[in-house]
Amino acid sequence: MARTRTALFSVLALLAGLLSLQLSGPAPRATAAPTAFTHPGVLVSRAQLDYARAKVQAGQQPWKAAYDDMMGSSYASLSRTPKPRAVVECGSSSNPNHGCTEERQDAIAAYTDALAWYFTRDSKYAKKSIEIMDAWSATITDHTNSNAPLQSGWSGATWPRAAEIIKYTYDGGWPGAGRFATMLRNVYLPEVINGAATKNGNWELVMTEAAIGIAVFLDDRSAYDKAVSTYLDRVPAYVYLTSDGDLPKPPADSSIDTEAEIIKYWQGQKTFADGLAQETCRDFGHTGWGIASIADIAETSRIQGQDLYPKIQDRLRYALGFHTAYENGTTVPSWLCGGTVKKGLDQVTEVGFNALHNRLGISMSNTQKYTEGHRPSGTDNYFNAWTTLTHADNPS
Repeated sequence: MARTRTALFSVLALLAGLLSLQLSGPAPRATAAPTAFTHPGVLVSRAQLDYARAKVQAGQQPWKAAYDDMMGSSYASLSRTPKPRAVVECGSSSNPNHGCTEERQDAIAAYTDALAWYFTRDSKYAKKSIEIMDAWSATITDHTNSNAPLQSGWSGATWPRAAEIIKYTYDGGWPGAGRFATMLRNVYLPEVINGAATKNGNWELVMTEAAIGIAVFLDDRSAYDKAVSTYLDRVPAYVYLTSDGDLPKPPADSSIDTEAEIIKYWQGQKTFADGLAQETCRDFGHTGWGIASIADIAETSRIQGQDLYPKIQDRLRYALGFHTAYENGTTVPSWLCGGTVKKGLDQVTEVGFNALHNRLGISMSNTQKYTEGHRPSGTDNYFNAWTTLTHADNPS
């Protein structure tokens, strides 16, 4: 009889719990997108653009030098002819390279022209940006071969930056905006939204950057949520902190879970320290791409009112400090990558440095020395472009 009463009470408790859930509604999602997206809002906001534009108009540095560098580049040329392809085929290391370089560079040109429009208010630049975006949206249907997800990430991270500025600041009209949105949804988003768990982390991070930027332009809350979830899983699997334990966290949804597999995934590195990245012992160039996307995504989330910096700031600050220390000349210890690292971080630190040091007041002496010593940042011809102009000492 007692056993029967216990079972009855258990059933009643379960029913009460279910009723409580029905009355209170679903628990809020930790990764919920904003109710309404902010535009322009991919990597740069209107306030950031206004701040930088005022600095350029006043002739202040480093913004004026950064602006001159951008305007003097081939990407700002009004005589540029876009070179779209229906199918962009990119193999490993872009071999074969059928439209890979042209796609990336046209995307950067569209973003460059969008920035040029905003800074000059000369409609010729807005029209050139539109011309490039329209040419690709009228043509491309697919990415193929082994690097298709990565190529889609590189270009897909850049296109929404341009589109956001043009659609939401240019009053001359963009009839092709809807077709461009369709291109992002049908050609790019499917390639990047599901991530690449077993690839080197810079793949999944830039793919996630593309997915979040595309989600903002499309006002797609579901895609945004999924991308943020991927991001919050991937960052801890890319940058190590001692609080993780003896080994780095494995990438989510992968088969990499044993000690031997994790060490192999981390390029054979067996000793771990705060800020070490999964690709540090590969080279600093690929690592820099991963770090850049970590910062870029957090920056977009901040603009959208859902600031991810508090969740990743320790990993970002240590990653920046760790790698810039060696770029600045610190001797490489024998335990790190066999005593030799392949430097070449490139100009990927402005966004993260500005957010963590200037906005949050975190001391970052190595990163500061490196960042200020590499101004003005130009473009890597992949997806990083003009961040000294848009983010240097930018409080907005």
